Amino acid sequence: MKIVHLANHAQTIGNGTVNMMVDLACVQARAGHDVVVASSGGGFEPLLRRHGINHVLLQQSRQPWRVPSMVAGFNRLIDRFDPDIVHAHMMTGALVSRFAGMRRRFALVTTVHHEFHKSPSIVRTGDRMVAVSDAVATALLERGVVPERLSVVRNGAVDAPRLICRPPARPVRLKHPNVLSVAGMFRRKGIADLLHAFERVHAQAELEREFIKEPHLYLVGDGPERVSMEELAAQLGIAESVHFTGFVADPRPYLAQTDVFALASLEDPCPLVLSEAREAGCAIVGTRVGGIPELLDGGTAGVLVAPGDPEQLAVKLRWLLMDTHARAELGARAKRNLEGLSVDRVAHEYMAIYQRTLAERASIERRQGAPRTHRAPDGAV
Repeated sequence: MKIVHLANHAQTIGNGTVNMMVDLACVQARAGHDVVVASSGGGFEPLLRRHGINHVLLQQSRQPWRVPSMVAGFNRLIDRFDPDIVHAHMMTGALVSRFAGMRRRFALVTTVHHEFHKSPSIVRTGDRMVAVSDAVATALLERGVVPERLSVVRNGAVDAPRLICRPPARPVRLKHPNVLSVAGMFRRKGIADLLHAFERVHAQAELEREFIKEPHLYLVGDGPERVSMEELAAQLGIAESVHFTGFVADPRPYLAQTDVFALASLEDPCPLVLSEAREAGCAIVGTRVGGIPELLDGGTAGVLVAPGDPEQLAVKLRWLLMDTHARAELGARAKRNLEGLSVDRVAHEYMAIYQRTLAERASIERRQGAPRTHRAPDGAV
């Protein structure tokens, strides 16, 4: 099968949408499919080349005046590659694919990541929409998306090519006991709630030093709220015990040294990092929002707490830091049933959707007697 993946960029900056697309494209190429990634480029290009994937520069922008050039560039790509499937992972790619012509041979699949959540009407341009979790699918159905055109493929990152193909990362030495969170510094990730919860854990540990040493919090990630979160840590009096590492391309050395992994998101459609934390055997505490409960098997593979409740989060963190047996048991449960979080499973489910979508499109074209569209060299339909 010939597959084109569309995204705004292929940068190694921790963007979950891009990470998922790169993993999927690599596994598809490894399975023998002819894969192209079209984006403005980035650090993943060497990995794509290693898997035999052709990366094509295609600038994608939300600025209206750039639409004609984007459409022309996309049409040239289609004429050159003649794909069976165009898979758009961001809003711009979905729009460009639709503007390129209503009558086309390829089938258009759009994956509903967090960016699409704000613009569900855009992803309706696809022949089939794919939500990254049941929670996202439910939200789309509530906004009027037709169920017959919607599928769910839950994100997974176990055996992710973007990680296993990297050179071995340098080991890190973390102070124990510790809590680790890998998340962008955005409000929706609940970093402020985690800091408030850790302040409670830290204060209680000072009163019980014979039972627990001074705990440490490691925050792996970067973003627009990093400075304000550093200021908050200082205001709470825990700056000496909170470590801001910045963005880390490969978090596995940190996960290997983790006592408790925490994700305090206020909203999160289907975070890949939970697959990575489970693969590492971490004891996990996550909030009951979005796709997090699904990734934690409803609470079997991790502890679930209410979002926006630092007090409840603090209770669970303190419990796991002090109870080594509970921590070990939770880590063991996290490593069970990982097949459902593998990138191979994700690729298999997408392939089934591609085949179904192509069959449906072919059936419609047979009924309508639609001729194949031809384009001029300049990309005009």
